Amino acid sequence: MKAALLAGTQSGCGKTTIMLAVLQYLTAQQHRIVSFKAGPDFLDPLWHQAITGKCSYNLDTRMIGAANSRQLLAKQAAIADVAVIEGAMGLFDGRSGVGASGSSAALAQALQVPVVLVVDAKGMSGSMVPLVSGFCAYAEKMGVTIVGIIANRVGSAHHASLLKAVLQEQQQPPLIAWMAKDAPVLPERHLGLVRPCEAVLPDFLPFFHVEVESLLALFADVNRHFAEQKPGQLLKGKKIAIAQDAACCFIYPANLEFLQAQGAALLFFSPVAGDAIPESADTLWLPGGYPELFADALSRSNTWASLRVFIDAGKPVLAECGGAMLLGEALIDLDGKSWAMANILPFRSKMQTKLASLGYREDASGIKGHEFHHSVRESEQKLAPYLQTDRGDQGVRYKQVRASYVHWYFASAPEVICQWLSEN
Repeated sequence: MKAALLAGTQSGCGKTTIMLAVLQYLTAQQHRIVSFKAGPDFLDPLWHQAITGKCSYNLDTRMIGAANSRQLLAKQAAIADVAVIEGAMGLFDGRSGVGASGSSAALAQALQVPVVLVVDAKGMSGSMVPLVSGFCAYAEKMGVTIVGIIANRVGSAHHASLLKAVLQEQQQPPLIAWMAKDAPVLPERHLGLVRPCEAVLPDFLPFFHVEVESLLALFADVNRHFAEQKPGQLLKGKKIAIAQDAACCFIYPANLEFLQAQGAALLFFSPVAGDAIPESADTLWLPGGYPELFADALSRSNTWASLRVFIDAGKPVLAECGGAMLLGEALIDLDGKSWAMANILPFRSKMQTKLASLGYREDASGIKGHEFHHSVRESEQKLAPYLQTDRGDQGVRYKQVRASYVHWYFASAPEVICQWLSEN
């Protein structure tokens, strides 16, 4: 399988738009494609899947880890001949430093794949060269190779020819493709892109111009061999109820696969629809999502009665971000209106226009995840924490409920997550 990582100079340079154009282009050439997303993003992989028809997995060297990332990439070689990995933020942006853990550069280094660099070329011609040469020089110090440039927001074919010429004259990686400035724009909201089911997937191909005979000539072969981990069956016989609907939609596919590999049976229900928690469930997972967009329906949900019974029975509950917001007294929207929630934990979740927290998180137990939210938790009581994280939310512990703003990656600490989901 051939693979490459599509990185950007910075957030907002158009990586996702270019990624979707590349996937559409390779699909039109009838390649068998798989896609991946660097970092903890939930939404971009859904857009990838809308084109490829295949699950798009997250990879990174911080939350998921280099070994797990290599394994996920290699496993997909059985079903595809091309893999494209969309980077996160700028190429060298990670948890800290330059090209450190969690960055796209660190991932390219760990996977031994080349980088195609996306540059926002609006208002730029000769300045492309020092920008690209600086990125190439630092990448080379890390043992990472930038093999080509894709320019975004290009004004015209003449503009593209200028960019192509200066890169060639100064012996920089070639301009392999460019996107016209009038290309469609994907719709967004406060947590990023909207989901594909809420919008029409644009056709980017009329605006995407490839300047080389074959994009795949720049991709590298991926090692198909990996040491597959044997499932520990730590959740054998457990039935896990999972909230899954438009309000609870931030679910890593790898987390679902992890639970099944550990022997659990998965039972899905919808708080928005007012479903009762399945009676046979031993444990409950409330993933994050967009409760603020469905506050009216959730305020009238019939789910809460069965949720109280479940928690009072001492069964384990893991609630993440938006899922944790459901457990509070109320959700206060941006207009200041208060919507009743399950009223199990003594706090209110208040939406705000600015970002409340963002970043990787790691508990003292070793489990890893990330925070990304625009709401804050308000309470007149001192809440008992359940986490000892290096930074960020410490969570709330009540009976066998663990609620926090952190989205966890289960395979980062199998024994820990299985213990959380099994305790009585």
